[in-house]
Amino acid sequence: METQGGELLIVGAGHAGSELAIAARQGGWPGRIIVLGDETGVPYQRPPLSKAYLLGKCEADALALRPASAYEAAHIERLPGARLTSIDRTAHTVTLADGSVLHYDKLALCTGGRPRPLACEGIDPQHPPANLFYLRTLADADGIRANLAPGARVVVVGGGYVGLEVAASARGLGAEVTVIEAQPRVLARVAGAEVARFYEQVHREAGVRILTGTGVERVICEGGRITAVQCSNGQRIAADVVVAGIGMLPNIEAAAAAGLASRDGIRVDELARTADPDIMAAGDCTLQHHALADRELRLESVPNALEQARAAASWLCGKPKPNRSVPWFWSDQYELKLQMAGLSQGHDRCVLRGDPGKRSFCAFYLHASRLLAVDAVNRPGEFMLARRALAQPVHIDAERLADEAVPLKDVLAGSETVTGKP
Repeated sequence: METQGGELLIVGAGHAGSELAIAARQGGWPGRIIVLGDETGVPYQRPPLSKAYLLGKCEADALALRPASAYEAAHIERLPGARLTSIDRTAHTVTLADGSVLHYDKLALCTGGRPRPLACEGIDPQHPPANLFYLRTLADADGIRANLAPGARVVVVGGGYVGLEVAASARGLGAEVTVIEAQPRVLARVAGAEVARFYEQVHREAGVRILTGTGVERVICEGGRITAVQCSNGQRIAADVVVAGIGMLPNIEAAAAAGLASRDGIRVDELARTADPDIMAAGDCTLQHHALADRELRLESVPNALEQARAAASWLCGKPKPNRSVPWFWSDQYELKLQMAGLSQGHDRCVLRGDPGKRSFCAFYLHASRLLAVDAVNRPGEFMLARRALAQPVHIDAERLADEAVPLKDVLAGSETVTGKP
């Protein structure tokens, strides 16, 4: 594709939207670039919201992805407080919630997602309790932070990354914390059983109460606030603050109405192109086929958002560089850094390298000796080695992998590149 110029309209001012705008300009896009965002202020980092920001270790100004001057210097126009409602692919226009209509030559949908709402008896979706919070935006984090105090009784619904990070931060501020997870273990959708057991133990040692295999049946409210949570196992937990981290819903309504999305996301290829040659998409709202997993996936991660945004910009600027990166994620809880690469679904063996009791180890996931994924706790060097190895399917000697006397680089150097599905 040749660089055509014209108006590039980017809907969404998160990691993907901000990166796409800057990368397109740096890559040579000569025309107008407009970034729409439904929040005010400059685009900011979301991962610290559940960690450093919630703990009060950094302030809002430190979260900015780039200063406002960077967008001005790149001649990128920002339109904050703007929400997309519809797309007219024939007219090449979008309509916003305030009724205004904008033209585009190329459109990038970086619309992200929103928290899945907690639905149970006692919660009126139109008038939710004042002390029920989710965590997606800076305003959400401000609401939670204002209610965290030593001795506050915090109930976290959901034992995924966000829930456990909030639990760790709340505990660090002296709150009494209970985590309720409907699955038999925490991190059930995102990590292996060994890593889940480790994190459950870490949280319990920190004083967090964890209830697994139970859901929220109803909440008891007084004066518009939740005072207790009734679990499906019959337990009632007193609450001053309730934080729900039970998943995310992609913001794909306008794209779906325009025929560009399925129920699970906006379908894109390795260059972030949709079925419409003038529309791209990047970030948490997208559904992309990943060769290593041999299936379509919607990945909710900052690295994926950035890689897709860069791929989109490369195509726009006539220098296509497909996104074939290995999926990776991270989570900070207490003094622990968990780094994950690849996708462990379908593994038939987990090999531990290191001692979880020492809070420094890797969990490698294999299928018929093929390396699928790694979870690394406080082992950044080994994580980077494994992440690079995952770029090509390889067979691994499990015994050598588990033996710390054998350097990991030697284990991976002796691996055999393979083809085919796991």
